[in-house]
Amino acid sequence: MLCPLNYWQKMSKQYGKLRFMFPSFLPTAVGQLQEPAAIALAQSIQSQAIATSLATQPINTTYVHQGSGGVPILLIHGFDSSVLEFRRLLPLLAAENETWAVDLLGFGFTERLSGINYSPTAIKTHIYYFWKTLINQPVILLGASMGGAAAIDFTLTYPEAVKKLVLMDSAGLQGGSPLSKFMFPPLDYFATEFLRNPKVRDRISRAAYKAQQLVTNDGVDCAALHLQMPSWSQALIAFTKSGGYRAFRFKKLAEIQQPTLILWGDSDKILGTKDAQRFKGAIPHSQLLWIQDCGHLPHLEQPQITAKNILEFGRDTPEF
Repeated sequence: MLCPLNYWQKMSKQYGKLRFMFPSFLPTAVGQLQEPAAIALAQSIQSQAIATSLATQPINTTYVHQGSGGVPILLIHGFDSSVLEFRRLLPLLAAENETWAVDLLGFGFTERLSGINYSPTAIKTHIYYFWKTLINQPVILLGASMGGAAAIDFTLTYPEAVKKLVLMDSAGLQGGSPLSKFMFPPLDYFATEFLRNPKVRDRISRAAYKAQQLVTNDGVDCAALHLQMPSWSQALIAFTKSGGYRAFRFKKLAEIQQPTLILWGDSDKILGTKDAQRFKGAIPHSQLLWIQDCGHLPHLEQPQITAKNILEFGRDTPEF
């Protein structure tokens, strides 16, 4: 089996001729991407006007939809990220199952309308209307990092929409955001500009990976592409001021009845590894699998074994 780096280098020859066909709503810098998986996924991003209870006008929501058959899988990205986070995982899942990834409200390339209260409540409401409009059947819901907290919140509020739950190096047991104390003028502006800094984002990427050779300038650029969308900083400030995702109480997590797969990198330096066992103990019908030689981002660092575990979980009827 090829290592992840060699695997994506081998793919480059297949996608080299397709590099300049991107949706017009993406920032022009998308044309600078080099990684074949990023190029391919960016080319497949779609936009749909989703009517919600959050605003009088529909929200232009960006998403990726690939594959067919099986129980649909819906992927939820992490904090200050986009669907491009799943560039290496989504095609592997779509080989067997219909697979979706959506840009959360206030994040990614989804439209940031004025007058919306960007908060966890608004995010799960937006996900619900996206699901209702385009999928409308129970899904395997996967959340990565902060997306895990969003997935838990969605599952508890709309259990009828979720058949199974996958939490990948998930937030949800450590509430709040370290940025929140800076979110008043003029420090809110400087806080978002700090996050915009390429050197800062490079340091974050290096902390998230165990295999440092996978941290490339192109990968950092890919993770920062959505920063060029209109009102990025305003929405990020508003979300952080809302308090973000607070820690779920164990009593609340015990209400999750869906079979739950907890995937966790054994070398996670962002959230550590203790929360993996805490989630396992709190969620009744759950199982924990460690992703070996991996940091905070199994879907980027070990996509093949991560996809294998998710697909097997989707096929099986777990016995706990």
